[in-house]
Amino acid sequence: MKVEIDSAALADAVAWTTRIIDARPAQPILGGVRLEAVDGTLQFSAFNYEISARHHIEAGIEEAGGALVVGKLLADITKSLPAEKTQLETSDSSLTITSGKSTFTLQLMPLSEYPDLPTVPPMLGQVDAPTFVQAVSQASVAVSREENRPVLTGVRIQFEGDKVVMTSTDRFRLSRSSFSWTPQNIDTQTVTLVRGSLLRDVARALDEHQNVVIDLDAESPSLLGFENAGRVSTSQLIDGEFPAIDRLFADEYPTQAVIDKQALIGAIKRVSLVAERNAPIRMEFNGQELLLSAGSADESQAREILDVDLDGEEITVAFNPAYLIEGLSAITEPFVRMKMTTAVKPVEFNGQQEADSDESMDYRYLLVPMRYNS
Repeated sequence: MKVEIDSAALADAVAWTTRIIDARPAQPILGGVRLEAVDGTLQFSAFNYEISARHHIEAGIEEAGGALVVGKLLADITKSLPAEKTQLETSDSSLTITSGKSTFTLQLMPLSEYPDLPTVPPMLGQVDAPTFVQAVSQASVAVSREENRPVLTGVRIQFEGDKVVMTSTDRFRLSRSSFSWTPQNIDTQTVTLVRGSLLRDVARALDEHQNVVIDLDAESPSLLGFENAGRVSTSQLIDGEFPAIDRLFADEYPTQAVIDKQALIGAIKRVSLVAERNAPIRMEFNGQELLLSAGSADESQAREILDVDLDGEEITVAFNPAYLIEGLSAITEPFVRMKMTTAVKPVEFNGQQEADSDESMDYRYLLVPMRYNS
Protein backbone atom coordinates (compact mmCIF):
# COMPACT_ATOMS: atom_id res chain seq x y z
CA MET A 1 0.00 0.00 0.00
CA LYS A 2 1.29 3.46 -0.93
CA VAL A 3 -0.93 6.54 -0.69
CA GLU A 4 -0.82 10.32 -0.29
CA ILE A 5 -3.61 11.93 1.69
CA ASP A 6 -4.70 15.21 3.28
CA SER A 7 -3.36 15.24 6.85
CA ALA A 8 -6.41 16.88 8.46
CA ALA A 9 -8.83 14.50 6.73
CA LEU A 10 -6.67 11.56 7.78
CA ALA A 11 -6.61 12.66 11.42
CA ASP A 12 -10.38 13.20 11.46
CA ALA A 13 -11.12 9.81 9.88
CA VAL A 14 -8.77 7.92 12.20
CA ALA A 15 -10.15 9.69 15.29
CA TRP A 16 -13.75 8.89 14.35
CA THR A 17 -13.07 5.25 13.52
CA THR A 18 -10.84 4.44 16.49
CA ARG A 19 -13.18 6.00 19.07
CA ILE A 20 -14.92 2.63 19.43
CA ILE A 21 -11.70 0.76 20.29
CA ASP A 22 -11.74 -0.21 23.96
CA ALA A 23 -8.97 1.03 26.23
CA ARG A 24 -8.34 -2.61 27.16
CA PRO A 25 -9.55 -4.71 24.22
CA ALA A 26 -10.83 -8.21 24.98
CA GLN A 27 -8.30 -9.45 22.39
CA PRO A 28 -5.15 -7.60 21.26
CA ILE A 29 -6.24 -7.83 17.62
CA LEU A 30 -9.33 -5.71 18.45
CA GLY A 31 -7.00 -2.82 19.31
CA GLY A 32 -6.25 -2.43 15.63
CA VAL A 33 -7.68 -0.20 12.93
CA ARG A 34 -7.82 -1.62 9.42
CA LEU A 35 -6.72 0.53 6.46
CA GLU A 36 -7.50 -0.35 2.86
CA ALA A 37 -6.46 1.68 -0.19
CA VAL A 38 -8.78 0.98 -3.12
CA ASP A 39 -10.59 2.86 -5.92
CA GLY A 40 -9.24 6.31 -5.08
CA THR A 41 -10.19 6.09 -1.39
CA LEU A 42 -8.53 5.13 1.86
CA GLN A 43 -10.99 3.09 3.91
CA PHE A 44 -10.90 2.72 7.70
CA SER A 45 -12.67 0.18 9.91
CA ALA A 46 -12.73 -0.92 13.54
CA PHE A 47 -14.77 -3.52 15.42
CA ASN A 48 -15.19 -4.72 19.02
CA TYR A 49 -17.83 -7.43 18.39
CA GLU A 50 -20.56 -5.09 19.68
CA ILE A 51 -20.16 -1.98 17.56
CA SER A 52 -18.38 -1.39 14.27
CA ALA A 53 -17.20 1.79 12.55
CA ARG A 54 -16.38 2.34 8.86
CA HIS A 55 -15.20 5.49 7.14
CA HIS A 56 -13.54 6.43 3.85
CA ILE A 57 -11.85 9.53 2.42
CA GLU A 58 -10.33 10.44 -0.94
CA ALA A 59 -6.65 9.60 -1.39
CA GLY A 60 -4.03 9.51 -4.08
CA ILE A 61 -3.27 5.81 -4.43
CA GLU A 62 0.02 4.75 -5.98
CA GLU A 63 -0.27 1.15 -4.78
CA ALA A 64 -3.48 -0.47 -3.52
CA GLY A 65 -3.37 -2.65 -0.43
CA GLY A 66 -4.31 -3.03 3.21
CA ALA A 67 -2.82 -2.82 6.68
CA LEU A 68 -3.76 -3.31 10.32
CA VAL A 69 -2.06 -1.15 12.97
CA VAL A 70 -2.63 -0.18 16.59
CA GLY A 71 -5.58 2.22 16.43
CA LYS A 72 -4.98 4.48 19.41
CA LEU A 73 -1.32 5.01 18.47
CA LEU A 74 -2.27 5.86 14.89
CA ALA A 75 -4.84 8.35 16.21
CA ASP A 76 -2.23 10.03 18.44
CA ILE A 77 0.23 10.29 15.54
CA THR A 78 -2.17 11.55 12.88
CA LYS A 79 -3.59 14.33 15.04
CA SER A 80 -0.07 15.76 15.50
CA LEU A 81 1.15 15.61 11.90
CA PRO A 82 2.89 18.87 10.86
CA ALA A 83 2.24 19.08 7.10
CA GLU A 84 -0.80 19.37 4.84
CA LYS A 85 -0.02 16.11 3.05
CA THR A 86 0.90 12.73 4.50
CA GLN A 87 2.34 9.66 2.80
CA LEU A 88 1.52 6.16 4.03
CA GLU A 89 3.55 3.21 2.78
CA THR A 90 3.66 -0.40 3.92
CA SER A 91 6.48 -2.92 3.77
CA ASP A 92 6.29 -6.57 4.77
CA SER A 93 6.09 -5.79 8.48
CA SER A 94 5.57 -2.06 8.99
CA LEU A 95 3.66 1.06 8.02
CA THR A 96 5.72 4.20 7.44
CA ILE A 97 4.00 7.57 7.93
CA THR A 98 5.78 10.60 6.46
CA SER A 99 4.54 14.17 6.93
CA GLY A 100 6.86 17.09 6.25
CA LYS A 101 10.13 16.22 7.99
CA SER A 102 8.46 13.81 10.43
CA THR A 103 8.57 10.04 9.95
CA PHE A 104 6.89 7.33 12.03
CA THR A 105 7.15 3.58 11.64
CA LEU A 106 4.42 1.33 13.08
CA GLN A 107 4.57 -2.44 13.24
CA LEU A 108 1.80 -4.18 11.31
CA MET A 109 -0.66 -6.46 13.06
CA PRO A 110 -1.73 -9.71 11.33
CA LEU A 111 -4.51 -8.58 8.98
CA SER A 112 -5.66 -12.17 8.35
CA GLU A 113 -6.57 -12.56 12.04
CA TYR A 114 -8.85 -9.50 12.13
CA PRO A 115 -12.54 -10.48 12.40
CA ASP A 116 -14.93 -9.83 9.53
CA LEU A 117 -17.16 -6.81 10.10
CA PRO A 118 -20.91 -7.45 10.17
CA THR A 119 -22.97 -6.82 7.05
CA VAL A 120 -24.81 -3.49 7.21
CA PRO A 121 -28.62 -4.09 7.27
CA PRO A 122 -30.91 -2.55 4.61
CA MET A 123 -32.01 1.07 4.97
CA LEU A 124 -35.08 1.58 7.17
CA GLY A 125 -35.40 5.37 6.89
CA GLN A 126 -33.70 8.71 7.56
CA VAL A 127 -33.94 11.86 9.66
CA ASP A 128 -32.02 15.13 9.92
CA ALA A 129 -29.08 14.86 12.30
CA PRO A 130 -30.04 17.65 14.79
CA THR A 131 -33.43 16.00 15.38
CA PHE A 132 -31.77 12.62 15.94
CA VAL A 133 -29.12 14.05 18.29
CA GLN A 134 -31.74 15.84 20.41
CA ALA A 135 -33.94 12.75 20.59
CA VAL A 136 -31.04 10.55 21.70
CA SER A 137 -29.96 13.12 24.31
CA GLN A 138 -33.47 13.24 25.76
CA ALA A 139 -34.31 9.55 25.55
CA SER A 140 -31.06 8.41 27.17
CA VAL A 141 -31.54 10.50 30.35
CA ALA A 142 -33.03 7.54 32.23
CA VAL A 143 -30.66 4.84 30.95
CA SER A 144 -29.62 2.64 33.87
CA ARG A 145 -25.99 2.07 34.86
CA GLU A 146 -26.81 -1.39 36.28
CA GLU A 147 -24.79 -3.67 34.02
CA ASN A 148 -26.42 -6.72 35.64
CA ARG A 149 -29.72 -5.60 34.11
CA PRO A 150 -28.76 -5.22 30.41
CA VAL A 151 -32.32 -4.42 29.33
CA LEU A 152 -32.34 -1.30 31.51
CA THR A 153 -29.04 -0.07 30.01
CA GLY A 154 -30.79 0.19 26.64
CA VAL A 155 -32.97 2.61 24.74
CA ARG A 156 -36.10 1.07 23.25
CA ILE A 157 -36.68 2.42 19.74
CA GLN A 158 -40.11 1.98 18.21
CA PHE A 159 -40.48 2.61 14.48
CA GLU A 160 -44.08 3.07 13.42
CA GLY A 161 -44.67 4.60 10.00
CA ASP A 162 -43.29 8.14 9.97
CA LYS A 163 -42.93 8.25 13.78
CA VAL A 164 -40.01 7.13 15.95
CA VAL A 165 -40.29 6.84 19.74
CA MET A 166 -37.22 6.36 21.96
CA THR A 167 -37.65 5.31 25.61
CA SER A 168 -35.39 4.48 28.56
CA THR A 169 -36.02 3.69 32.22
CA ASP A 170 -33.97 2.83 35.29
CA ARG A 171 -37.09 1.94 37.35
CA PHE A 172 -37.07 5.30 39.18
CA ARG A 173 -37.76 7.44 36.12
CA LEU A 174 -38.71 7.20 32.48
CA SER A 175 -37.54 9.33 29.58
CA ARG A 176 -39.28 9.35 26.19
CA SER A 177 -38.66 11.36 23.02
CA SER A 178 -40.63 11.25 19.77
CA PHE A 179 -39.85 12.60 16.32
CA SER A 180 -40.98 12.37 12.71
CA TRP A 181 -38.78 10.86 10.04
CA THR A 182 -38.87 9.59 6.45
CA PRO A 183 -39.21 5.80 6.35
CA GLN A 184 -38.39 3.69 3.30
CA ASN A 185 -41.75 2.00 3.83
CA ILE A 186 -44.60 3.97 5.45
CA ASP A 187 -46.01 0.67 6.77
CA THR A 188 -42.87 0.02 8.84
CA GLN A 189 -43.64 -1.27 12.34
CA THR A 190 -40.82 -2.70 14.41
CA VAL A 191 -39.14 -2.32 17.81
CA THR A 192 -35.46 -2.55 18.78
CA LEU A 193 -33.43 -2.25 21.98
CA VAL A 194 -29.90 -0.83 21.75
CA ARG A 195 -27.40 0.09 24.46
CA GLY A 196 -27.81 3.72 25.49
CA SER A 197 -24.05 4.29 25.73
CA LEU A 198 -23.56 3.14 22.13
CA LEU A 199 -26.45 5.28 20.89
CA ARG A 200 -25.02 8.35 22.63
CA ASP A 201 -21.61 7.62 21.12
CA VAL A 202 -23.09 7.50 17.62
CA ALA A 203 -25.02 10.75 18.19
CA ARG A 204 -21.95 12.60 19.51
CA ALA A 205 -19.92 11.78 16.40
CA LEU A 206 -22.47 12.86 13.77
CA ASP A 207 -22.03 15.56 11.13
CA GLU A 208 -25.14 17.60 11.92
CA HIS A 209 -25.25 19.06 8.38
CA GLN A 210 -26.25 15.72 6.85
CA ASN A 211 -29.08 13.29 7.44
CA VAL A 212 -28.79 10.14 9.53
CA VAL A 213 -29.76 6.97 7.70
CA ILE A 214 -30.92 4.17 10.00
CA ASP A 215 -30.45 0.60 8.79
CA LEU A 216 -32.37 -2.38 10.14
CA ASP A 217 -33.69 -5.68 8.86
CA ALA A 218 -37.25 -5.41 10.21
CA GLU A 219 -37.90 -9.10 9.48
CA SER A 220 -34.88 -10.30 11.45
CA PRO A 221 -33.64 -7.47 13.70
CA SER A 222 -30.29 -8.18 15.33
CA LEU A 223 -28.16 -5.25 14.19
CA LEU A 224 -28.87 -1.51 13.95
CA GLY A 225 -26.88 0.57 11.47
CA PHE A 226 -26.29 4.32 11.24
CA GLU A 227 -24.94 6.16 8.18
CA ASN A 228 -23.95 9.82 8.11
CA ALA A 229 -21.50 11.81 5.96
CA GLY A 230 -19.84 8.68 4.59
CA ARG A 231 -19.47 7.16 8.04
CA VAL A 232 -21.16 3.87 8.89
CA SER A 233 -21.68 2.39 12.36
CA THR A 234 -23.42 -0.80 13.40
CA SER A 235 -24.51 -1.84 16.86
CA GLN A 236 -25.65 -5.18 18.25
CA LEU A 237 -29.16 -5.11 19.70
CA ILE A 238 -29.92 -6.14 23.28
CA ASP A 239 -31.73 -9.45 23.54
CA GLY A 240 -34.40 -9.05 26.21
CA GLU A 241 -37.88 -7.80 27.05
CA PHE A 242 -38.16 -4.09 27.86
CA PRO A 243 -40.48 -3.35 30.83
CA ALA A 244 -44.14 -2.55 30.09
CA ILE A 245 -44.02 1.14 30.94
CA ASP A 246 -46.93 2.76 29.10
CA ARG A 247 -49.25 2.07 32.04
CA LEU A 248 -47.14 4.44 34.18
CA PHE A 249 -48.47 7.47 32.30
CA ALA A 250 -51.74 8.62 33.88
CA ASP A 251 -54.82 9.21 31.72
CA GLU A 252 -55.57 12.40 33.66
CA TYR A 253 -53.52 14.64 35.94
CA PRO A 254 -55.80 16.61 38.31
CA THR A 255 -52.98 18.90 39.49
CA GLN A 256 -50.76 20.76 37.04
CA ALA A 257 -48.24 23.57 37.47
CA VAL A 258 -46.37 25.68 34.90
CA ILE A 259 -42.96 27.04 35.95
CA ASP A 260 -40.11 28.93 34.31
CA LYS A 261 -37.62 26.14 33.59
CA GLN A 262 -34.34 27.98 34.23
CA ALA A 263 -35.67 29.58 37.41
CA LEU A 264 -36.71 26.13 38.67
CA ILE A 265 -33.36 24.49 37.82
CA GLY A 266 -31.47 27.31 39.54
CA ALA A 267 -33.60 27.06 42.68
CA ILE A 268 -33.20 23.26 42.83
CA LYS A 269 -29.42 23.56 42.55
CA ARG A 270 -29.28 26.10 45.37
CA VAL A 271 -31.65 24.34 47.74
CA SER A 272 -30.09 20.91 47.16
CA LEU A 273 -26.70 22.19 48.40
CA VAL A 274 -27.78 21.30 51.95
CA ALA A 275 -29.30 17.94 51.05
CA GLU A 276 -27.41 14.90 52.26
CA ARG A 277 -26.49 12.24 49.69
CA ASN A 278 -29.66 10.64 48.27
CA ALA A 279 -31.83 12.92 50.40
CA PRO A 280 -34.90 14.37 48.63
CA ILE A 281 -35.76 17.95 47.85
CA ARG A 282 -39.36 18.85 48.70
CA MET A 283 -41.70 20.80 46.40
CA GLU A 284 -44.76 22.25 48.12
CA PHE A 285 -47.37 23.76 45.79
CA ASN A 286 -49.58 26.21 47.65
CA GLY A 287 -51.76 28.73 45.84
CA GLN A 288 -49.63 30.30 43.12
CA GLU A 289 -46.35 29.64 44.92
CA LEU A 290 -43.89 26.78 44.95
CA LEU A 291 -41.82 26.30 48.11
CA LEU A 292 -38.67 24.26 47.57
CA SER A 293 -36.93 23.00 50.70
CA ALA A 294 -34.28 20.53 51.84
CA GLY A 295 -32.74 19.49 55.14
CA SER A 296 -34.36 19.04 58.54
CA ALA A 297 -34.47 20.75 61.93
CA ASP A 298 -31.33 19.08 63.28
CA GLU A 299 -29.17 19.78 60.18
CA SER A 300 -28.60 22.43 57.51
CA GLN A 301 -31.73 23.68 55.78
CA ALA A 302 -32.60 25.68 52.68
CA ARG A 303 -35.84 27.17 51.33
CA GLU A 304 -36.73 29.09 48.21
CA ILE A 305 -40.06 30.32 46.80
CA LEU A 306 -40.97 30.52 43.11
CA ASP A 307 -44.05 31.87 41.37
CA VAL A 308 -46.05 29.21 39.54
CA ASP A 309 -49.30 28.89 37.65
CA LEU A 310 -51.10 26.13 39.59
CA ASP A 311 -54.26 24.44 38.41
CA GLY A 312 -55.67 21.93 40.91
CA GLU A 313 -55.33 21.00 44.57
CA GLU A 314 -52.37 21.90 46.77
CA ILE A 315 -49.81 19.11 46.85
CA THR A 316 -46.33 18.33 48.20
CA VAL A 317 -43.96 16.00 46.36
CA ALA A 318 -40.28 15.15 46.91
CA PHE A 319 -37.61 14.06 44.44
CA ASN A 320 -34.00 13.06 44.04
CA PRO A 321 -32.57 16.48 43.01
CA ALA A 322 -30.06 15.00 40.53
CA TYR A 323 -32.81 13.11 38.70
CA LEU A 324 -34.93 16.25 38.73
CA ILE A 325 -32.21 18.43 37.21
CA GLU A 326 -31.27 15.86 34.55
CA GLY A 327 -34.85 15.55 33.36
CA LEU A 328 -35.52 19.29 33.36
CA SER A 329 -32.25 20.02 31.54
CA ALA A 330 -33.33 17.78 28.67
CA ILE A 331 -36.40 19.96 28.05
CA THR A 332 -35.69 22.42 25.24
CA GLU A 333 -38.64 24.78 25.83
CA PRO A 334 -38.42 27.73 28.30
CA PHE A 335 -41.32 26.56 30.48
CA VAL A 336 -42.02 23.23 32.15
CA ARG A 337 -45.40 21.75 33.03
CA MET A 338 -45.50 19.40 36.02
CA LYS A 339 -48.47 17.03 35.97
CA MET A 340 -49.36 15.27 39.23
CA THR A 341 -51.95 12.83 40.59
CA THR A 342 -50.84 12.10 44.18
CA ALA A 343 -47.74 12.66 46.29
CA VAL A 344 -46.50 9.10 45.67
CA LYS A 345 -47.39 8.43 42.04
CA PRO A 346 -45.10 9.29 39.08
CA VAL A 347 -45.06 12.94 38.03
CA GLU A 348 -44.82 13.84 34.33
CA PHE A 349 -42.72 16.75 33.10
CA ASN A 350 -43.24 18.36 29.67
CA GLY A 351 -41.89 21.48 28.04
CA GLN A 352 -43.92 24.33 26.57
CA GLN A 353 -43.01 27.45 24.62
CA GLU A 354 -45.21 29.95 26.46
CA ALA A 355 -46.51 30.17 30.02
CA ASP A 356 -50.08 29.85 28.74
CA SER A 357 -49.57 27.49 25.77
CA ASP A 358 -50.17 23.75 25.53
CA GLU A 359 -47.37 21.43 26.55
CA SER A 360 -45.25 19.58 23.99
CA MET A 361 -45.53 15.80 23.97
CA ASP A 362 -42.33 15.33 21.96
CA TYR A 363 -40.44 14.79 25.22
CA ARG A 364 -42.02 13.19 28.27
CA TYR A 365 -40.11 12.71 31.52
CA LEU A 366 -41.68 10.64 34.28
CA LEU A 367 -40.18 10.70 37.79
CA VAL A 368 -41.23 8.67 40.82
CA PRO A 369 -41.46 10.81 44.01
CA MET A 370 -39.44 9.91 47.12
CA ARG A 371 -40.77 9.55 50.63
CA TYR A 372 -39.82 12.42 52.92
CA ASN A 373 -40.02 13.46 56.57
CA SER A 374 -42.47 16.27 57.25
